[in-house]
Amino acid sequence: MEKIRNQKHTKETFYFAMSRMLERASYYGFRALILLYMVGETLNMKTLDAITIYGWLIGSLVFSQIIGALFGDLLIGNRKSVIIGGIIQASGAFSLCIPSTTGLYLGLFLVVLGNGFFTPNIISIFGKLYVNKTKLLDSGFTIFHLAINLGSFLGVLLIGYAGQAFGYNIGFITSGILILVSIVPILILKEKAEIETKKNELSTDKRILNILIAFLVIGLFWGIYDISNIRTSDLQLQFSEISTLDFPKELWQSISAIIILPISLIAIILWTFFYSSQFFKLMLGFIFGVISFGILFLIPEIPADKHTITYLVSLLFLGISEIHIAPIMHSILTKYSNPKYLAILISLAFLPTRLISLIFGLFNDRFYDNPILGLKTGIIAMIIVGIGLIVYVWWNKKTTYNGV
Repeated sequence: MEKIRNQKHTKETFYFAMSRMLERASYYGFRALILLYMVGETLNMKTLDAITIYGWLIGSLVFSQIIGALFGDLLIGNRKSVIIGGIIQASGAFSLCIPSTTGLYLGLFLVVLGNGFFTPNIISIFGKLYVNKTKLLDSGFTIFHLAINLGSFLGVLLIGYAGQAFGYNIGFITSGILILVSIVPILILKEKAEIETKKNELSTDKRILNILIAFLVIGLFWGIYDISNIRTSDLQLQFSEISTLDFPKELWQSISAIIILPISLIAIILWTFFYSSQFFKLMLGFIFGVISFGILFLIPEIPADKHTITYLVSLLFLGISEIHIAPIMHSILTKYSNPKYLAILISLAFLPTRLISLIFGLFNDRFYDNPILGLKTGIIAMIIVGIGLIVYVWWNKKTTYNGV
């Protein structure tokens, strides 16, 4: 581990993190309400139809982000794309207040389109803050990841409560207002001239290899996360009913987000002052993931109150795993790509994640019938990927030492 010198975060880091936090609060708050709204008295949809529409909503985000990234990198610029995306997304939230299927479909279309413009471009702008401070990339994107988790947690609580207590229209209006406020930090900051980046010492082939490995690793992580989540969600539901810990039942749904907050803060502080390679962090992430899943095997299929702490310890290690993987993905893309096309690359990074999740999803029926099978599959996959990363980290050190 190397001490970082003469590199600091700037106010722009926290402005963009604040913008992302507010946008995520708006988006996840909207998601917390939309299914309930569709099956509620206003639209009175069948549950299966509502779930199908919701699935299309989530799936179409992958393609809208590619469109938004193309506009941002090639046509109108990343900053304008973020501002336009925020306005479009807010318009979508307000359109949902129209009590008809026309209002629903218009609103969902605008939310998807606006999010496609907003997400890859704000990540790209944020990454470009660090193109000449690459040792701070991991810390910077962990700040960004913390903002995302804070936003999703607060958005579900705030908008979910507003929608259920005062009506869905109030929830959707709140979501729209939040996304409009999220573009204020972007408007406050002046657009900076293109920064001249230092020449990357690695060959083009090596940089492409690093990016492809990052694509594959992050896709596998979230795919594994999804299938193991069947077991962890089942346990979460059971512990919320039986646990004697002095913990509000409503907050059990957000327990993972709560646990990851202090982990993020520790990582931010540590990685602001000390640097280790991104692939070493990915390797540690999968090792911690294996430990997390292994601990879950200590909990019987029908748990008792005494297993609550064991479950929380497992979530702690899973949070450490996530922090070593999720923000590091964008750090790797920023470090090894051409900054001019960073938004496009970021948008494409969602494709392997979605594809691998779809592949694992083909076996969801088996995993739901036997959650332990999903856990076993996840731990085997984590071990295989972890071993691969150990070999790659070792090979990188060997080639560096030999001067290759």
